[in-house]
Amino acid sequence: MIKINHISKSFGDKVILNNISGEFEKGKTNLIIGSSGTGKSVLLKCIVGLLQPDEGNVFFDFRNFTEADKEMKSEVRREIGMLFQGGALFDSKNVEQNVMFPLDILTKMPLNEKLDRVNFCLQRVGLENVNKKMPSEISGGMKKRVGIARAIVNNPNYLFCDEPNSGLDPQTSIVIDDLIQEITHEFNITTVVVTHDMNSVMGIGENILFLYKGKKLWEGTKDNIMNSGMKEFDDFVFTNKAMRNLRERAV
Repeated sequence: MIKINHISKSFGDKVILNNISGEFEKGKTNLIIGSSGTGKSVLLKCIVGLLQPDEGNVFFDFRNFTEADKEMKSEVRREIGMLFQGGALFDSKNVEQNVMFPLDILTKMPLNEKLDRVNFCLQRVGLENVNKKMPSEISGGMKKRVGIARAIVNNPNYLFCDEPNSGLDPQTSIVIDDLIQEITHEFNITTVVVTHDMNSVMGIGENILFLYKGKKLWEGTKDNIMNSGMKEFDDFVFTNKAMRNLRERAV
Protein backbone atom coordinates (compact mmCIF):
# COMPACT_ATOMS: atom_id res chain seq x y z
CA MET A 1 0.00 0.00 0.00
CA ILE A 2 1.14 3.53 -0.80
CA LYS A 3 -0.35 6.54 0.93
CA ILE A 4 0.10 10.19 -0.04
CA ASN A 5 -0.78 12.94 2.44
CA HIS A 6 -1.35 16.56 1.39
CA ILE A 7 1.20 16.60 -1.45
CA SER A 8 1.85 20.04 -2.96
CA LYS A 9 4.43 21.04 -5.56
CA SER A 10 5.13 24.32 -7.35
CA PHE A 11 7.68 25.46 -9.88
CA GLY A 12 8.25 29.15 -9.33
CA ASP A 13 4.84 30.81 -9.13
CA LYS A 14 3.09 27.94 -10.92
CA VAL A 15 1.25 25.51 -8.65
CA ILE A 16 1.36 22.02 -10.16
CA LEU A 17 -0.02 19.93 -7.28
CA ASN A 18 -2.31 21.34 -4.64
CA ASN A 19 -2.85 19.38 -1.40
CA ILE A 20 -3.36 15.91 -2.87
CA SER A 21 -4.07 12.92 -0.64
CA GLY A 22 -5.01 9.35 -1.47
CA GLU A 23 -4.19 5.66 -1.13
CA PHE A 24 -3.00 3.15 -3.71
CA GLU A 25 -4.05 -0.35 -2.72
CA LYS A 26 -1.94 -3.48 -2.76
CA GLY A 27 -2.88 -6.09 -5.34
CA LYS A 28 -4.86 -3.59 -7.43
CA THR A 29 -4.25 -1.48 -10.52
CA ASN A 30 -4.40 2.08 -9.20
CA LEU A 31 -4.75 4.73 -11.91
CA ILE A 32 -3.85 8.42 -11.87
CA ILE A 33 -5.82 10.05 -14.68
CA GLY A 34 -6.44 13.51 -16.07
CA SER A 35 -5.75 15.71 -19.06
CA SER A 36 -2.24 16.60 -20.20
CA GLY A 37 -0.59 19.18 -17.97
CA THR A 38 -2.74 18.49 -14.94
CA GLY A 39 0.10 17.17 -12.75
CA LYS A 40 -0.05 13.38 -13.21
CA SER A 41 3.62 12.84 -14.03
CA VAL A 42 4.76 15.34 -11.40
CA LEU A 43 2.77 13.44 -8.77
CA LEU A 44 4.35 10.18 -9.92
CA LYS A 45 7.83 11.72 -9.64
CA CYS A 46 7.04 12.96 -6.13
CA ILE A 47 5.90 9.48 -5.11
CA VAL A 48 9.04 7.71 -6.36
CA GLY A 49 11.40 10.42 -5.08
CA LEU A 50 12.50 11.96 -8.36
CA LEU A 51 11.03 15.24 -7.10
CA GLN A 52 10.77 16.49 -3.53
CA PRO A 53 7.27 17.79 -2.71
CA ASP A 54 7.06 21.26 -1.19
CA GLU A 55 4.59 19.93 1.36
CA GLY A 56 3.20 16.57 2.38
CA ASN A 57 4.49 13.04 2.76
CA VAL A 58 4.57 9.75 0.87
CA PHE A 59 4.33 6.46 2.77
CA PHE A 60 5.34 3.05 1.43
CA ASP A 61 3.67 0.55 3.76
CA PHE A 62 3.87 3.01 6.67
CA ARG A 63 7.47 4.03 5.92
CA ASN A 64 7.69 7.80 5.51
CA PHE A 65 9.64 7.95 2.26
CA THR A 66 9.63 11.74 2.05
CA GLU A 67 11.45 12.18 5.35
CA ALA A 68 13.47 8.95 5.24
CA ASP A 69 17.25 8.88 5.50
CA LYS A 70 19.43 7.75 2.62
CA GLU A 71 19.52 4.13 3.78
CA MET A 72 15.75 3.76 4.03
CA LYS A 73 15.20 5.48 0.68
CA SER A 74 17.62 3.02 -0.92
CA GLU A 75 15.73 0.16 0.70
CA VAL A 76 12.40 1.35 -0.70
CA ARG A 77 13.83 2.00 -4.16
CA ARG A 78 15.04 -1.60 -4.32
CA GLU A 79 11.38 -2.60 -3.96
CA ILE A 80 10.24 -0.45 -6.91
CA GLY A 81 9.80 -1.46 -10.54
CA MET A 82 9.34 1.16 -13.27
CA LEU A 83 7.79 0.94 -16.73
CA PHE A 84 8.67 4.13 -18.57
CA GLN A 85 6.56 5.84 -21.23
CA GLY A 86 8.84 5.07 -24.16
CA GLY A 87 10.04 1.73 -22.84
CA ALA A 88 13.45 3.34 -22.15
CA LEU A 89 15.41 0.31 -23.27
CA PHE A 90 19.16 0.67 -23.71
CA ASP A 91 19.78 0.67 -27.46
CA SER A 92 23.28 -0.76 -26.99
CA LYS A 93 22.06 -3.74 -24.93
CA ASN A 94 20.12 -6.74 -26.17
CA VAL A 95 16.82 -7.83 -24.63
CA GLU A 96 18.46 -10.16 -22.12
CA GLN A 97 20.91 -7.50 -20.98
CA ASN A 98 18.13 -4.90 -20.66
CA VAL A 99 16.03 -7.15 -18.45
CA MET A 100 19.05 -8.18 -16.39
CA PHE A 101 20.15 -4.59 -15.76
CA PRO A 102 18.33 -4.11 -12.39
CA LEU A 103 19.81 -7.38 -11.13
CA ASP A 104 23.28 -6.22 -12.14
CA ILE A 105 23.07 -2.97 -10.19
CA LEU A 106 20.90 -4.02 -7.23
CA THR A 107 21.98 -7.59 -6.43
CA LYS A 108 24.99 -9.85 -6.13
CA MET A 109 23.09 -12.74 -7.68
CA PRO A 110 25.26 -15.27 -9.61
CA LEU A 111 25.01 -15.07 -13.39
CA ASN A 112 23.17 -18.38 -13.77
CA GLU A 113 20.49 -17.25 -11.30
CA LYS A 114 20.17 -13.92 -13.12
CA LEU A 115 19.65 -15.74 -16.41
CA ASP A 116 17.01 -17.98 -14.87
CA ARG A 117 15.17 -14.97 -13.50
CA VAL A 118 15.42 -13.09 -16.81
CA ASN A 119 14.07 -16.07 -18.74
CA PHE A 120 11.20 -16.50 -16.27
CA CYS A 121 10.19 -12.83 -16.63
CA LEU A 122 10.43 -12.89 -20.42
CA GLN A 123 8.27 -16.01 -20.54
CA ARG A 124 5.79 -14.38 -18.16
CA VAL A 125 5.26 -11.47 -20.55
CA GLY A 126 4.95 -13.81 -23.52
CA LEU A 127 8.40 -13.35 -25.01
CA GLU A 128 10.62 -16.32 -25.71
CA ASN A 129 13.67 -16.74 -27.92
CA VAL A 130 14.23 -12.98 -28.15
CA ASN A 131 17.06 -12.76 -25.60
CA LYS A 132 19.73 -11.80 -28.10
CA LYS A 133 17.64 -9.42 -30.20
CA MET A 134 18.41 -5.71 -30.05
CA PRO A 135 15.65 -3.16 -29.28
CA SER A 136 15.79 -1.98 -32.91
CA GLU A 137 14.80 -5.48 -34.02
CA ILE A 138 11.54 -5.75 -32.09
CA SER A 139 8.14 -4.03 -32.33
CA GLY A 140 6.82 -1.27 -30.09
CA GLY A 141 4.52 -3.69 -28.28
CA MET A 142 7.39 -6.11 -27.69
CA LYS A 143 9.51 -3.27 -26.31
CA LYS A 144 6.78 -2.49 -23.76
CA ARG A 145 6.66 -6.15 -22.75
CA VAL A 146 10.44 -6.19 -22.37
CA GLY A 147 10.02 -3.08 -20.22
CA ILE A 148 7.50 -4.91 -18.04
CA ALA A 149 9.84 -7.90 -17.73
CA ARG A 150 12.63 -5.56 -16.61
CA ALA A 151 10.27 -3.82 -14.16
CA ILE A 152 9.37 -7.08 -12.39
CA VAL A 153 12.73 -8.87 -12.61
CA ASN A 154 13.67 -7.77 -9.09
CA ASN A 155 10.40 -8.98 -7.53
CA PRO A 156 9.14 -5.46 -6.72
CA ASN A 157 6.51 -4.67 -4.12
CA TYR A 158 5.55 -1.55 -6.07
CA LEU A 159 5.16 -1.12 -9.83
CA PHE A 160 4.88 2.29 -11.51
CA CYS A 161 3.79 2.63 -15.15
CA ASP A 162 3.99 6.01 -16.90
CA GLU A 163 1.62 6.10 -19.91
CA PRO A 164 2.27 2.43 -20.74
CA ASN A 165 0.14 2.53 -23.91
CA SER A 166 1.76 5.58 -25.44
CA GLY A 167 2.40 5.00 -29.15
CA LEU A 168 0.64 1.63 -29.28
CA ASP A 169 -2.32 0.58 -31.43
CA PRO A 170 -5.60 -0.18 -29.59
CA GLN A 171 -5.25 -3.96 -29.77
CA THR A 172 -1.69 -3.95 -28.43
CA SER A 173 -2.74 -1.49 -25.72
CA ILE A 174 -5.32 -3.98 -24.45
CA VAL A 175 -2.64 -6.69 -24.33
CA ILE A 176 -0.34 -4.44 -22.27
CA ASP A 177 -3.19 -3.38 -19.92
CA ASP A 178 -4.22 -6.98 -19.34
CA LEU A 179 -0.63 -8.01 -18.71
CA ILE A 180 -0.11 -5.23 -16.13
CA GLN A 181 -3.28 -6.23 -14.31
CA GLU A 182 -2.47 -9.96 -14.41
CA ILE A 183 0.99 -9.38 -12.97
CA THR A 184 -0.43 -7.06 -10.30
CA HIS A 185 -2.87 -9.71 -9.12
CA GLU A 186 -0.50 -12.65 -9.52
CA PHE A 187 2.34 -11.14 -7.50
CA ASN A 188 0.16 -8.96 -5.21
CA ILE A 189 1.95 -5.76 -6.22
CA THR A 190 0.87 -2.20 -5.49
CA THR A 191 0.64 -0.90 -9.07
CA VAL A 192 0.25 2.77 -9.99
CA VAL A 193 -0.48 3.65 -13.63
CA VAL A 194 -0.44 7.19 -15.02
CA THR A 195 -2.68 7.43 -18.08
CA HIS A 196 -5.16 9.55 -19.99
CA ASP A 197 -6.40 6.56 -22.03
CA MET A 198 -10.06 5.94 -21.19
CA ASN A 199 -9.86 2.43 -22.65
CA SER A 200 -7.29 1.64 -19.96
CA VAL A 201 -9.43 3.29 -17.31
CA MET A 202 -12.49 1.21 -18.21
CA GLY A 203 -10.42 -1.93 -18.66
CA ILE A 204 -8.25 -2.05 -15.54
CA GLY A 205 -9.31 0.89 -13.33
CA GLU A 206 -9.73 -0.79 -9.96
CA ASN A 207 -8.89 2.38 -8.03
CA ILE A 208 -8.88 5.70 -9.87
CA LEU A 209 -7.65 9.13 -8.81
CA PHE A 210 -8.67 12.02 -11.10
CA LEU A 211 -6.55 15.18 -11.19
CA TYR A 212 -7.84 18.49 -12.52
CA LYS A 213 -5.65 21.59 -12.59
CA GLY A 214 -3.39 20.15 -9.91
CA LYS A 215 -6.18 19.09 -7.54
CA LYS A 216 -7.77 15.73 -6.81
CA LEU A 217 -11.41 16.13 -7.78
CA TRP A 218 -12.65 12.53 -7.87
CA GLU A 219 -11.73 9.08 -6.64
CA GLY A 220 -13.49 5.80 -7.37
CA THR A 221 -13.49 2.72 -9.61
CA LYS A 222 -14.37 2.01 -13.22
CA ASP A 223 -17.74 0.74 -12.02
CA ASN A 224 -18.96 4.12 -10.75
CA ILE A 225 -17.54 6.36 -13.46
CA MET A 226 -20.93 6.75 -15.14
CA ASN A 227 -22.52 8.55 -12.20
CA SER A 228 -19.73 10.74 -10.83
CA GLY A 229 -21.96 13.81 -10.81
CA MET A 230 -18.94 16.04 -11.43
CA LYS A 231 -18.85 18.20 -14.57
CA GLU A 232 -15.06 18.43 -14.83
CA PHE A 233 -14.72 14.66 -14.55
CA ASP A 234 -17.56 13.97 -16.99
CA ASP A 235 -16.04 16.42 -19.49
CA PHE A 236 -12.77 14.49 -19.34
CA VAL A 237 -14.32 11.03 -19.50
CA PHE A 238 -16.91 11.64 -22.19
CA THR A 239 -14.73 13.49 -24.68
CA ASN A 240 -14.08 9.94 -25.90
CA LYS A 241 -16.73 9.03 -28.51
CA ALA A 242 -17.00 5.42 -27.40
CA MET A 243 -17.55 6.56 -23.81
CA ARG A 244 -20.27 9.00 -24.91
CA ASN A 245 -22.05 6.18 -26.71
CA LEU A 246 -21.73 3.99 -23.64
CA ARG A 247 -23.27 6.66 -21.42
CA GLU A 248 -26.14 7.20 -23.89
CA ARG A 249 -26.90 3.47 -23.88
CA ALA A 250 -26.77 3.41 -20.08
CA VAL A 251 -29.27 6.28 -19.91
